[in-house]
Amino acid sequence: MGGADGLNTAASMTGPRLLTRAALPVDTAALARCLIGKLLVRALPEGVATGRIVETEAYVVGDAAGHAYRGETPRNRSLFLERGHAYVYVAYGRSDMLNVSSEEAGVGAGVLIRALEPLEGVPLMQSNRGVERVRELTRGPGRLCAALRIDRRLDGIDLCREGSLWLGDDAHASDDIGESVRIGISKDVDRALRFYVRSSPFVSGPTSLNR
Repeated sequence: MGGADGLNTAASMTGPRLLTRAALPVDTAALARCLIGKLLVRALPEGVATGRIVETEAYVVGDAAGHAYRGETPRNRSLFLERGHAYVYVAYGRSDMLNVSSEEAGVGAGVLIRALEPLEGVPLMQSNRGVERVRELTRGPGRLCAALRIDRRLDGIDLCREGSLWLGDDAHASDDIGESVRIGISKDVDRALRFYVRSSPFVSGPTSLNR
């Protein structure tokens, strides 16, 4: 549909197929790239909201910027689940962030979902965010969690199983994938572990990183 700001988003879409665990690479950086173009599907009582993943960041094994760096704790144990599980945490005491566990069970690492292109359920996302402008609905990790009503109650769920939140695939190919350093971290800052669709207006971050 044409959003409130004239951007092209789909009013509806054919049902995506479930993204299986076998389709996910057992490598954090490879998974962060693989997830570009895939779908995030949220089932809510009011309906379904779906977005296409257009920006990710990898937090690899041994990464000083990652939550798994100092080992497993009750807070981060979902990062140590087999790849394809949700790790949801609260940043700065106010914003939920969605990550996907990315290695074998027992190995802590994950992929942060940074931005989506809204596809299905745009009015629902607008209501959840209290924002009309489509471009701003899911542009950034905190915004997308608010738009899809993702919070700590979804921590640890299997994203490779259809339910309240899952990963989908509609065979869409994102060919022009850029790489850059990650955003908003203070450790391991020079690693090019952020992936994004160059042509997408829904990608977050400064213009200098999105070329």
